[in-house]
Amino acid sequence: MHFSNYQYTRPDVDALRKRFLVLTDSFETSANAESQMEIMQAINALRSEFETNYQLCSIRHSIDTRDAFYNAEQDFFDENLPQFEELTSIYYKALLHSQFRNAIESKFGKQLFRIAEMQMRVFIPEIMEELVQENKLSTAYQELIASALIPFDGSDKTLAEMVPYLRATDRNIREEASKARWDFFVTHEQEFDSIFDELVKTRNTIANKLGFKHFVEVGYLRMLRSDYTAGMVAEFREQILQQIVPLATELKSQQAKRLGLPSLKYFDEALLFKNGNADPKGSPEWIINNGKKMYAELSDETNAFFNFMLDHDLMDLEAKKGKAGGGYCTYISGYKSPFIFSNFNGTSADIDVLTHEVGHAFQVYMSRGFEVPEYYWPTSDAAEIHSMSMEYFAYPWMDHFFLEEADKYRYAHLVESLLFLPYGVAVDEFQHHIYEKPDLTPTERKTLWRNIEKKYLPLKDYDDNNYLNAGGFWQTQAHIYQSPFYYIDYTLAQMCAFQFWLKAQKNNTAALHDYVQLCKAGGSRSFLELVEYANLKSPFDKNVFGDIVVALRQYLKGVDEGKLN
Repeated sequence: MHFSNYQYTRPDVDALRKRFLVLTDSFETSANAESQMEIMQAINALRSEFETNYQLCSIRHSIDTRDAFYNAEQDFFDENLPQFEELTSIYYKALLHSQFRNAIESKFGKQLFRIAEMQMRVFIPEIMEELVQENKLSTAYQELIASALIPFDGSDKTLAEMVPYLRATDRNIREEASKARWDFFVTHEQEFDSIFDELVKTRNTIANKLGFKHFVEVGYLRMLRSDYTAGMVAEFREQILQQIVPLATELKSQQAKRLGLPSLKYFDEALLFKNGNADPKGSPEWIINNGKKMYAELSDETNAFFNFMLDHDLMDLEAKKGKAGGGYCTYISGYKSPFIFSNFNGTSADIDVLTHEVGHAFQVYMSRGFEVPEYYWPTSDAAEIHSMSMEYFAYPWMDHFFLEEADKYRYAHLVESLLFLPYGVAVDEFQHHIYEKPDLTPTERKTLWRNIEKKYLPLKDYDDNNYLNAGGFWQTQAHIYQSPFYYIDYTLAQMCAFQFWLKAQKNNTAALHDYVQLCKAGGSRSFLELVEYANLKSPFDKNVFGDIVVALRQYLKGVDEGKLN
């Protein structure tokens, strides 16, 4: 069955509630553990039914945010997701108080109960109104980004369609494209400010009603972080500042030299080589065909998985008018199907999707057999290990996509992975300050962002762009609006993915075995438990930074940039 034939039905929330409460009552009065576990299966089937329809709605709404039917359905879920969250909390409460908890934990492991405990701490019925408002504001941001139509080069372009111009070898084109892109944000600055201001205040109210001083701890609990703290994250950011920022700054200076420029302006940053970045050498269909070959050769598991994705048409990859921005992977539990969403634009980012989002999809495909849905996905910090590491395991096949420019792509990809780390922790530090001081004005938030940028990205030069000089860049980062405190997960996972890159160079077979085992483990363990299970070192181990920086410097030293430029 193709994705287009996956059936969507608006859930009957009242009927769902009645069925759910009957089952939780039966769970609480069950006479033995076996009976409770059978009822857990029935409860999880109800949850899957609701979540399947929600995911189908969300996917189809993001594919075309102008579709009137799915717009209305998205509004329905924005209103009713908190009611579903309430039902889930009722189930978690019953689970935590089960007199047969030891037996259930023996079968499913401790992580299920950790998740239940954290979820219980971030929900009470008194925050239902605020949760609805948070959902609506998140959707408003998505639709505002999707509405962008930028007049350029003779037609209206989406934000995704502007990307190739931002990487043009002609500096005038890069500058004009950058200005045109940011003009959209300038035009809608007050809307972006208003949405975020309401989001911060709404989330702060949620935190206060839950009994927390501010939203930071709520954000950590929502992200299901059970084995590290905000203090540990702050120390991690400091390691990035001390050990990665100097190398990143060197690489930025080298980039300017390659481009023949005294220094980089903001509109130069996307171009790494004077003769152009490496771009894929064929159409989207050609890219997918090469992807099929790559995953057939990588392993039996990836071959079966990618054929499943193709057979069921579970990827929507090309940029279109009205399509939401960015890319993601999600999971439709009722059909046991991952789904990949993206906006191909003819640049190397298209191949990054075919590795990064495929890494996510491969993981959930490998762990979809778990009996409890909490284990389909790991927490996002661990989930990003799968996606980022797949990018490195795919390196040997980059010749298929980039032909004679494959080495250029691999060099650029590794450099951009390293350059991302300072930006990633800048986003995290920004969010901590934002939610610790929820009464900041929009202007104060922008000033805060610009100061943090100067700390982690010291060479950032916005030239005469007043919007960016005032600190507006962060408004293009969807995670800040829609997934608070997510972003540090990318940086933690990147330090783990670099370890897989190193291991693969020494013994690719062993490294790939550990990776597949990690994917099969799904979310059955906490982040640091999964890191250990994959035979990796904790990213909070300061020694990891030294090892990785030495390896990166050694690799970069061995690259003849003259042959790439």
